[in-house]
Amino acid sequence: MKKALSLLAAVLAALQLGGIPSARAESLSLFVFNVGKADCLLLRSGETAYLIDTGRGRTFDLVEKGLADLGVTHLDGVLITHTDSDHVGGLKKLLKSDITVDRVYASAFYLPEKDDEKNPVLKAADKQEISVRFLQGGDSLPLSGGSLEVLGPLRAAADKEDSNSLVLLARTASGSMLLAGDMEFPEESDLLTAGVLTRADVLKVGNHGDDDATSEALLSAVQPQVAIISTSTEEKSSTPAARVLRLLEKWQIPVFQTQETESGVLVILQDGTGRVYASPSAESGDPLYTFSLSAQ
Repeated sequence: MKKALSLLAAVLAALQLGGIPSARAESLSLFVFNVGKADCLLLRSGETAYLIDTGRGRTFDLVEKGLADLGVTHLDGVLITHTDSDHVGGLKKLLKSDITVDRVYASAFYLPEKDDEKNPVLKAADKQEISVRFLQGGDSLPLSGGSLEVLGPLRAAADKEDSNSLVLLARTASGSMLLAGDMEFPEESDLLTAGVLTRADVLKVGNHGDDDATSEALLSAVQPQVAIISTSTEEKSSTPAARVLRLLEKWQIPVFQTQETESGVLVILQDGTGRVYASPSAESGDPLYTFSLSAQ
């Protein structure tokens, strides 16, 4: 009995001193494609892979090549944040490609004129006989090592499709990422009032960095350590807005824009460290930026 207690004490001491290494947590990664003033994001944790938005139809070749370069042949799901063409435009081509997609997800709310017959998500999915699950605030999806939480929308917006955008929080043992879709101030206000906007290591800035999104209250709640903006100033001169860039600078948040890279921005969170790359693959070069993750 004494020997057993001594062995237990030795094991506990070794754990406290770091003498026995703990299992390495799976990395949480996000690749934000450079598809102009549009959104297409690949979120991965362990064996789970989601594509969030698909860019425009004319840029799908870039997305397809990027997925091939990353060895992605299967997606657990494709999430369409809302039905604007710069988010849903590549869905039809994606579902016709050799990439297998288990399921399509979309915002439960959309403008009245985009009824079931005209909704581009339903039209693309129905042709390939893939089911669509509609999401809203409070829902969640499986993510290896954690969960993918749907923070919003909490209600339907009848006047602007951006306010129906899915807002997602990926949270694992390796870190967290807030993916704001095209959320504008009204939806921000809803989520802030509901108290669901919490700290996240990475912020994918809402609505391409335009001036109708990203408030100081949002940054105060989220306190991200890096921000990513997916846009093209050439396509829309007001993005990113000077006010948004000044606000991020005020909060000392490093900003990385997809338009400043050839193919996009990659962020990897693992073992208490975040790394940002100007490439879909970390093996292609040194990180642009490295940071320590804050305790959640």
